[in-house]
Amino acid sequence: MKALSVRQPWAWAIIHGGKDIENRVWNTRFRGMIAVHAAGTRVTESIVPTWSRQPLPEELVYGAIIGVVEIIDAVKQHQSPWFEGPYGFVLTNPQALAEPLNCPGAQSLWDLPPDLERSLRDALGLGVA
Repeated sequence: MKALSVRQPWAWAIIHGGKDIENRVWNTRFRGMIAVHAAGTRVTESIVPTWSRQPLPEELVYGAIIGVVEIIDAVKQHQSPWFEGPYGFVLTNPQALAEPLNCPGAQSLWDLPPDLERSLRDALGLGVA
């Protein structure tokens, strides 16, 4: 399974806050389920938008897989208020993990280690790939 590291609070917003676009400077042809990895760093406060419900500090996890989401498209424009471009990965079907799975992240789309993928699939009841 592929994974994508996303800085907080954007990772939280993808899984819990209705964020349906992940903005990137690079495009992808990948379509399908990915693990959402909450990176070890936080976005600076000045660029965090005002949401109807801000995440509580204890809801923000760093350095761990926090759930999965599906990439269904990659676009250069979109009507979502989350779109900033230049590319946006269109996301759907977020599923949160009850307990995060600690692991280091990486840049771009990266492959989960097999043991971590098994733990993730077991935790979400996804079965074997």
